[in-house]
Amino acid sequence: MRRREFLGILGGAVAAWPLAARAQQAPVIGILCGTHFDQGELTAVRKGLAEMGYVEGKNILMEYRSAEGEYERLPALAAELVNRPVSMIIAIGGAVSAVTAKAATSTIPVVFSNGGDPVRLKLVKSLNHPGGNVTGISFFVVTLGPKRLALLRDLVPAANAFGYLANPANASVAAETADVRQAAQDLNVQLHVRSAANDADLDNAFAAFAAQKIGGVVVGSDAYFLSRRSRLASLVLKHSLPAICDVREHALAGTLMSYGTDRTDAYRQGGVYAGKILKGERPETLPVMQSTKFELVINAKTAKSLGLPIPEKLIALADEVIE
Repeated sequence: MRRREFLGILGGAVAAWPLAARAQQAPVIGILCGTHFDQGELTAVRKGLAEMGYVEGKNILMEYRSAEGEYERLPALAAELVNRPVSMIIAIGGAVSAVTAKAATSTIPVVFSNGGDPVRLKLVKSLNHPGGNVTGISFFVVTLGPKRLALLRDLVPAANAFGYLANPANASVAAETADVRQAAQDLNVQLHVRSAANDADLDNAFAAFAAQKIGGVVVGSDAYFLSRRSRLASLVLKHSLPAICDVREHALAGTLMSYGTDRTDAYRQGGVYAGKILKGERPETLPVMQSTKFELVINAKTAKSLGLPIPEKLIALADEVIE
């Protein structure tokens, strides 16, 4: 090799060193998701990080791992992030992601954004004092199952039986199902519980609900169900079964009603918490933040398609009516 060519190559390598060094020094954040990635959720996380001065590709790097609804894949994906190793894990796409991340590491900070009860799930010791490497944002949608059943009963007051759809792989399924069973008992109505973890299960569950002549379906809080909201909406119309879900995206897709919290802001706040930890704060000192605003959304177009008049009581309670 000619000396001039060698010096040229060497000069190029030296010029690249600072960039390589900066890339190596940048914190790496792992994003662990139980379902398919939702771009709205990721955008909200990035917005929260940006508020704290962290921008992907500029002063942080991000590694993405998605189980795409197959929750059994999460432990291996979490292990990949831990072995990378990442500076932090942001767990989204269901409470199961956070539970899996915590099981995978006791030292790497974990920030969650989900609808589960973090104390019940043993993610933290208490809301005010998490006490470990895990903290985050809870929108507590899993605790609202009884309220959703009551709202559905208000829509079809003559019905004496309702369905409840649960994902058996969800970390909160036992507690949420028990809450809804108790609510059904308090309302003096029957509750038929069906499990679904894939599209075939969804089809079979709605077919069974329709055969049982129930008044409507309460869909459990689960990231997989959210990812399949269009399919759920089509099943609602196919079987003429009104359904109520946990977040407004379901109502927008056509499942009739939703009652829950503003998830977008929760994911943004999760990004803010991640930024605070990158700046030196410890997860055990950051209290779990809780959503405080709940909204009822009604899809009037779906109600019309189902031939269901919406009671004035529900119209008055609704924060949004989709015409």
